[in-house]
Amino acid sequence: MAVITISRGSFSGGKMLAECLAEELGYRCIGREVIVEKAAAYGVTQEELRDTLDNPPSFLDRFKHKKYIYLTLIQAALMEEVRGGNAIYHGNAGHFLLRGVSHVLRARIIAPMEFRQAMVQDRIKLGPSEALAYIQKMDQDRCKWTQYLYGVACGEPDQYDLVLNLERMDIREACCMIAFAARQKCFEETPESRAAMEDLALASRVRASLIADPKTAQVEVEIAAHAGGVTLKGMAYTPEQIKEIQNLVRKIPGVHQVQAEMSVTTADG
Repeated sequence: MAVITISRGSFSGGKMLAECLAEELGYRCIGREVIVEKAAAYGVTQEELRDTLDNPPSFLDRFKHKKYIYLTLIQAALMEEVRGGNAIYHGNAGHFLLRGVSHVLRARIIAPMEFRQAMVQDRIKLGPSEALAYIQKMDQDRCKWTQYLYGVACGEPDQYDLVLNLERMDIREACCMIAFAARQKCFEETPESRAAMEDLALASRVRASLIADPKTAQVEVEIAAHAGGVTLKGMAYTPEQIKEIQNLVRKIPGVHQVQAEMSVTTADG
């Protein structure tokens, strides 16, 4: 019942690898478009989400609510897709969004630039130099997003359980290696890891529900969930808004108890 996340640079064969693993293991293969569609159900358009994903953050974005909204909705959508296990996600930063769950196998694939250029030339019909520039720009944008959203440098090996280089192996061989790892005991689902997944799913669902409600959409709430109990931390604008948040959270399926550790601030901070 493992979950596998595939991280890669642009045009490095990540989708092909995920599809190979899905066939080999009998798992579902989940890409970015599925998550965008699910996330949009909370009230943000798919176009807005794609625009957010495709464009690197500017300096001014650091002071906007967009980062919180993006993380909240994408994580909630991803959790609903993978919480049942037997899934492979090859979209944006799944290894960060599923942190703390031991039956998630975090893999990264690295491909030689010649391999990546050939894919760009074939798919987008660019010349060699244009293909190289295109890849470099996409890599820079992805690294900016990783730093912006998670505060870490992209591609650091300690973020993954496996890092495979396609320089001396092909997609099929990489697929077999990851499939072998996924079958090992250390990535088996346990009662503890299942509980961790359910807690993470509930916390992300609560956070997304608060974003989706106009009365609470502008409040950034830190959510901790454990066995149906939810703890809320953060700042609200009025005592009434704290009560509104508590009432909304109590209505969310899976929530059995709510504890608010929130304070009131002014609109200008």
